[in-house]
Amino acid sequence: MATHPRIEELRRKRALSRSGGGEERVRKHHESGRKTAYERLELLLDPGSFRELDAFVEHRSTNFGMDKQKFLGDSVVTGWGTIDGRLVYVYSQDFTVMGGSLSEVHAAKICKVMDMAMKNGAPVIGLNDSGGARIQEGVESLAGYADIFLRNTLASGVIPQISVIMGPCAGGAVYSPALTDFVIMVRDTSYMFITGPNVVKQVLNEDVTAEQLGGATVHSTKSGVAHLVGDDETQALMLVRELLGFLPQNNMEDAPFSPTSDDPLRSDAELDTIIPDSPNKPYDMKDVIEKIVDDGYFFEIQPDYAANIVVGYARLGGHTVGIVANQPMVLAGVLDIHASEKAARFIRCCDSFNIPIVTFVDVPGYLPGTDQEHNGIIRSGAKLLFAYCEATVPKLTVTTRKSYGGAYCVMSSKHIRGDLNLAWPTAEIAVMGPEGAVEIINRRELAEAEDPAACKAELAAEYRAKFAHPYIAAARGFIDDVIEPSETRARLINALQVFQNKRDENPPKKHGNIPL
Repeated sequence: MATHPRIEELRRKRALSRSGGGEERVRKHHESGRKTAYERLELLLDPGSFRELDAFVEHRSTNFGMDKQKFLGDSVVTGWGTIDGRLVYVYSQDFTVMGGSLSEVHAAKICKVMDMAMKNGAPVIGLNDSGGARIQEGVESLAGYADIFLRNTLASGVIPQISVIMGPCAGGAVYSPALTDFVIMVRDTSYMFITGPNVVKQVLNEDVTAEQLGGATVHSTKSGVAHLVGDDETQALMLVRELLGFLPQNNMEDAPFSPTSDDPLRSDAELDTIIPDSPNKPYDMKDVIEKIVDDGYFFEIQPDYAANIVVGYARLGGHTVGIVANQPMVLAGVLDIHASEKAARFIRCCDSFNIPIVTFVDVPGYLPGTDQEHNGIIRSGAKLLFAYCEATVPKLTVTTRKSYGGAYCVMSSKHIRGDLNLAWPTAEIAVMGPEGAVEIINRRELAEAEDPAACKAELAAEYRAKFAHPYIAAARGFIDDVIEPSETRARLINALQVFQNKRDENPPKKHGNIPL
């Protein structure tokens, strides 16, 4: 049957639009190590599932001769598709068209898919590769950014939002990714900053490259802006697919269940000896996690930032859980400003999307010092406390070793609505460590001792034997059970089944006032 001539013409134009800004610009784009907007979507989505929206939209500006530079679809590709058979909405900025700059219609296309995602309760994924606002359009492009920011905010906690930085992301453009749940960057080819190297040079007379100012390494290790980093674009997009496998479609659904052949009753005898005899000797908490979760697989989030706390996703008995754990290998697992904020944000994300939280505790307290105090450790520590207190999802806690002072209260204790609080026999739950405690309690005795060091060691040993164990807390009901470490997997999976229908409610209110 013959195709209508008008349809043939539209198909031809649409095919041409896939070449973006033209073959020459696409060639230069490829030479820079980056893929085109369509190529990225083909990698991200299930084969053949992408359905494009607004492929024939063109910008409306006539300023500065812009009426002679028009491209079908303008500088962004939008639509929907599937990832592992699940609906997602996507937009992919096209750097080959006017540097991917954001115009009025560019923003309108993004807003349309975000509105659709909200109406249909599906994740939205943005592939960012843009030089920023289209200067020729002036305030209209700025208004477009604000329209997107509003939708990012309204969608927060309702549908998962993932931003992938595939190239430049500068100025006001960085705020949309910053408002989303997860930011993924590409090593060496993507960067984010408010003001670029040229402005830094002019204002501060400081020479810095784009990579040094806002590259993937900077944002994954120092600023904490990036949650994950891909070594190339393909790996970054595969990280998106994997991450979505742990998340529900929206806040009204449960996270996907993934059947496993890993025995829910499996015990691991190595856990019984994993805690060193010396209380000051470190061990890797990731080893503990991997011996407990399904198939030993832990999908860590922000692995290189604030490494004294570990966060990420895993499965227990096929169910998605969020893991929060102190890391004795880094700063003895102490809580500081960055660790508190990293964990607080992750906890709130899990709570938004109905993902149970499993906390592994080995924390000596908060990091002391003028730097921490002057930069707001009180406020940051309160963020973590607020996040745990506010969360209504099942909260399971395992204390493996130290749990001292205020950090005991904060790390998902029974007192802040922990649902099941378990401890290993090696747990030490006390106001402070034995050495510090005897310096206060036995101050006079130590001052009068002939050998203060020997006296302190003896008193500390007595304190440890009397107080630094889990049984006093268990006697008060603050610890529900003291278990053999090898039983941890079975106990946690059982608890997930028991608490899957739990109901915690917060008082009616517009929202809380988290200490930001």
